[in-house]
Amino acid sequence: MPAGRIVNEGLTVIRMSTLFTKIKEEFVAILPPTLFFFIALHIVALIRVLMVKGTGIAVWASVSVTVAALILGKAVLIADLLPLINRYPEKPLIYNVTWKTLIYLLVATLVHYLERLVEFSRQAGGLMAGNEQLLAEIVWPHFWAVQILLFVLIFMYCTMHELVRVIGKDKVLQIFFGPLPNSVG
Repeated sequence: MPAGRIVNEGLTVIRMSTLFTKIKEEFVAILPPTLFFFIALHIVALIRVLMVKGTGIAVWASVSVTVAALILGKAVLIADLLPLINRYPEKPLIYNVTWKTLIYLLVATLVHYLERLVEFSRQAGGLMAGNEQLLAEIVWPHFWAVQILLFVLIFMYCTMHELVRVIGKDKVLQIFFGPLPNSVG
């Protein structure tokens, strides 16, 4: 076997190994926010089902919730790279928690409204007609109940995310899953 071919095959193995390592890193990074939003959005979907039971309003399917969780999980990771999102890294945690909660809540409100708008636009036959129908027929207490729930869930996520950022992932895992220190301070 020629030496050039051995080098090329060696480089291919190294590239594949590097690619596998990068994919693994991405998977591990996306897992926490995706799992959080997977559970949170299923809770929201369940509450919506309970609120609209008997009204004939269609509710998210589990597959839609799972896709939304994957999208939100990746969106949070991308957003965290933007300087606008990590605006107060050196201030007390409440600054970044509040800022991120507001940003994510605005996006969640927009997504929630657009999701409802798509439903109504399909029924009305157009975007403008769907928006008019949505504004006329939406059950605002239900909409705001979901928004309040999303606020609490997003606030919890942002709080935990900031705590992990400051304390460190390994320390948080040790605090939650042990082993606990033998002596209490």
